[in-house]
Amino acid sequence: MSAPENLPVMTTLTEVARLVEQHRGLYVRWSKGPGVDLDDVSSTDELTGVPMPGLSANPLDVEDWWQDRSVELWVARRLYDYAHLPHDKGPGVRPWVLTGRETGRGPDNEPLVADVDPLCWIADEVIGAARDEVARQEREWGTLRRGGR
Repeated sequence: MSAPENLPVMTTLTEVARLVEQHRGLYVRWSKGPGVDLDDVSSTDELTGVPMPGLSANPLDVEDWWQDRSVELWVARRLYDYAHLPHDKGPGVRPWVLTGRETGRGPDNEPLVADVDPLCWIADEVIGAARDEVARQEREWGTLRRGGR
């Protein structure tokens, strides 16, 4: 495993898409990073406080139903859907890519991942590019952010 502080940084949407094309079993996690997360490889259900058996993450693998559509658009959507998390969870929260073993599902049906191997950070400019890509689409879709009312 790479030391968290030495992880490479993906600076373009194209770089992240290439990574996804070349490797299966990748996840993106939005947190303060592997340096914090790998001390105790467990997420906590925010509603109940119950510890979960792995880190909450989102899969980056392109689904078969996507067929031959743009991998960049796929990645843009996967990143865009959770781009609100740095705002919601506070300073220092950013996306990073990892591999690992699924141990279950969290309350939002997200994979819980153990045996984590961090691969890279995703730069802020990639999130900006993901937002731009989403904005270019003919149809709107929102993030998974829950307004409550």
